Amino acid sequence: MANGASLRQEHTQAVHLNELAVFARNLLAAAGTERIWLLRGEMGSGKTTLAKHLCAALGVVATTSSPTFSIVNEYALPDGGCVYHFDCYRLKNEWEALDIGIEEYFASGHYCFIEWPEKIEHLLPDHHFVVDLRTQDANTRLITYHA
Repeated sequence: MANGASLRQEHTQAVHLNELAVFARNLLAAAGTERIWLLRGEMGSGKTTLAKHLCAALGVVATTSSPTFSIVNEYALPDGGCVYHFDCYRLKNEWEALDIGIEEYFASGHYCFIEWPEKIEHLLPDHHFVVDLRTQDANTRLITYHA
């Protein structure tokens, strides 16, 4: 582009629910070193399910669940690192996210999977990996992703 901005490469794929484990591993590879992930989609589109598969692909052995009421769940990784899984749906405003120290989580260098990131739009780091999920049918999601 003339102004020096880089074009993002966007990929879209229809993924059957029973293929999510393999898809999660491929997504992790596509994201490279990016640790801040925005998981966007309507209620019931599969954001939490995808986050569970991403955690499993990273080696999380603990049972993962939606952080709807706790806002953030932390899971240990075999290498001593961790994964933070956020569900911002219940946040009334960005101040609530600041109160839980969300900026420190983002600066940690650990994976941060964020559901409902639009609720904290002004707090998000400039660099992140975006995953959009849409329900195609009961067993298939149309997933678009880009850095």
